[in-house]
Amino acid sequence: MIVDLSKTDSIANAFIAELRDDHIQQDSMRFRRNLERLAEYFAWEISKTLTYIDTETQTPLGIAKTRQLEKQPVLATILRAGLPMQKGLLNIFDRAESAFITAYRKPHTSAPLEIQVDYISSPDLTDKVIIIADPMLATGLSMVLCCKELIAQYKVKELHIVAAIASAEGVRHVHANFPAAKLWVGAIDEEMTTKSYIVPGLGDAGDLAYGNKI
Repeated sequence: MIVDLSKTDSIANAFIAELRDDHIQQDSMRFRRNLERLAEYFAWEISKTLTYIDTETQTPLGIAKTRQLEKQPVLATILRAGLPMQKGLLNIFDRAESAFITAYRKPHTSAPLEIQVDYISSPDLTDKVIIIADPMLATGLSMVLCCKELIAQYKVKELHIVAAIASAEGVRHVHANFPAAKLWVGAIDEEMTTKSYIVPGLGDAGDLAYGNKI
């Protein structure tokens, strides 16, 4: 399942428009907050697909029949750009455990694009629903490598992949590797540069959120 929020009118499109706006991007706090708000929207939408159970809740005046999540998902993010989206997801799934992964483009290599995964800190993911977020899904190489690392170690129940902006190529690559995963994107752009940056995209999400890296 691939869900593209830009295909349906909602307030999420306002968040995406501000994320793309090169003037609004000058305010890094606003940029981080828009990623956070977009992730909150994704969390609400994803929550509709999860499994719920009947429960009873004690009120001051009696017992109310209620419905609650059978299990909290585990929220995973790719450092550093994914941190604002991690916060947004955690604002909604506020009892969820978290996993963190470092993945980056290796500099000074002869290959056109080579991804290095260095570090994973994760709870037990066995039989868990995993939601993994990264603002940009360009080639899809980083996301696929990170998901493969997690799945190699644990028998995951269900995988949700979240990105603010994706390229059409990245969507195809992720879907080809994880056809059973649910992919949630704010918008899909058709083009990429020769250096694998999405066009029109929004620029480097990590730099815009936290400052230019060296």
